Amino acid sequence: MGGLEDEQPPSKRMKASSMESRGLSNGKKVLKEPSMALPLNDEIIGSKGVKKAEFVRIIAEALYSLGYNKTGAHLEQESGIQFHSSVVTVFVQQILDGSWDESLDSLHKIGIADETVIKLACFIILQQKFLELLDGKKVMDALKTLRTEIAPLSINEIRVRELSSLVLSPSPKVVNGTSGKEVVKSKARVELLEDLQKVFPPTVMIPERRLLQLVEQAIDLQRDNCLFHNSVNGETSLFADHSCGRDKIPSHTVQILHDHHDEVWYLKFSNNGKYLASASSDHSAIIWKVNLDGRVSMKHRLYGHQKPVSYVSWSPCDDQILTCGVEEVVRRWDVSSGECLQVYEKGLVGSISCSWSPDGKYILSGLTDKSIIMWDLDGKETDCLNGERTLKISDLQITDDGELITSCEENRILILDRESGEERFIKEDQVIVSFTLSGDNNFLLVSLMNEELHLWSIQGDIRLVSKYRGQRRSRFIVRACFGGYQQGFIASGSEDSKVYIWHRGLGELIEALEGHSGAVNCVSWNPANPHMLASASDDRTIRIWGLNHAETKSSSHIHYCNGSS
Repeated sequence: MGGLEDEQPPSKRMKASSMESRGLSNGKKVLKEPSMALPLNDEIIGSKGVKKAEFVRIIAEALYSLGYNKTGAHLEQESGIQFHSSVVTVFVQQILDGSWDESLDSLHKIGIADETVIKLACFIILQQKFLELLDGKKVMDALKTLRTEIAPLSINEIRVRELSSLVLSPSPKVVNGTSGKEVVKSKARVELLEDLQKVFPPTVMIPERRLLQLVEQAIDLQRDNCLFHNSVNGETSLFADHSCGRDKIPSHTVQILHDHHDEVWYLKFSNNGKYLASASSDHSAIIWKVNLDGRVSMKHRLYGHQKPVSYVSWSPCDDQILTCGVEEVVRRWDVSSGECLQVYEKGLVGSISCSWSPDGKYILSGLTDKSIIMWDLDGKETDCLNGERTLKISDLQITDDGELITSCEENRILILDRESGEERFIKEDQVIVSFTLSGDNNFLLVSLMNEELHLWSIQGDIRLVSKYRGQRRSRFIVRACFGGYQQGFIASGSEDSKVYIWHRGLGELIEALEGHSGAVNCVSWNPANPHMLASASDDRTIRIWGLNHAETKSSSHIHYCNGSS
């Protein structure tokens, strides 16, 4: 059959041309008899045992992938190091030409020792041969290939049945009844080469863009080990090692909010970062607006609770918010108008925590009788989990998959799959004070009585990942949060009036922010702005922390960025 068709889009033709050039040295067909393998070159360069031949080959691959075909060919000629062995070069051309029988013969000459790899590569090639025969309306030849060449390989029987179904289907695609997936007919041959490349050992065919991949891995490693990396990818340069300064961490008070009349116990940014909600022992909650200039202003003060407000929870769409009074009721509010839409209560039993279902259609609340109740938005009880499912701490989390996370004993956290009934547990040696779920739902940050924070992975098998120390806690509930760029930091309140910040991956304490004059009960990092952090304190204020500026204002006074009034 012929080579690549001219009808392909320009991007496809360009990619095919690049692959051909990379496979054919300087882009011309090889006429000499192929050798079995690359010349042996064990010369080492650098101090890390890098083989010169491998280094030159990945540079050549990078040049070819960038379209610098003449330069790549010149590198091969000057260095005497071939990008591919000549047998691989011939094999690549045979694939591009659709010379299937010849390509199978060359495959066995490449020098791959693993027979499983050879059989899998044969399957990939013969599958393409089969599909192209079908495309050419050569049904009997395709059927012969399937029966006499593909089936005897005894590989991927499900896929063989899917290919068999294509013989009976006149359409270019067919939905297989076994897998429920669309089975697509033949692909461009350059894409076939990419599939083969993934199967072959990298010494035979270098993975595509390998040099770029190594550079990106080095960048990621440098970022992961940078204590202060808190910015977007676009700032990366290859001309120097990555390094960020402390000025990337929100460590300066840029605004102080005095509008609560008593201790501020809880606060939380909305999912989109446009609002902040706070709860206070003054029996009120406040919705704050984050303005385009980064300033925070009051949007609504929410009155209605008869007791201190201990908890708030944003709806998935950020258009509504829940507030929970201490052993009282849960109220649902409209963010736009500040109107109370519904009150949720159950007889004489008070609520101590609240949360939304992932779809925003149900409200969950932990009650003082240690049960968890679910209401629809209109206040109708739809479900109730009885028994010792929660203690008197205001933490109740729901993952995007609907798993319920709550404390079930003073040192155990329950992760309940409500559909299957499967229960998993996090068991600590110390009393649990509070916990919070990461944005990707894969980790749980647990605050303990012994002044430690533990980071647990809850995706799959539960395991302890890291520990953080430094904050002070002896009497009160103190809360922590994830935050910063890609949630790469951990922040926590503390009873010594400070806000503590750690590097999440390294576990190293990098900041202890001073400014509050009372215990810091809760912190929240803006999910849309890695340079904005908020803290709530017993000193009746909320502090907004940001990057260093000349001076900062509060709602009624002037303050300076060292945190003092």
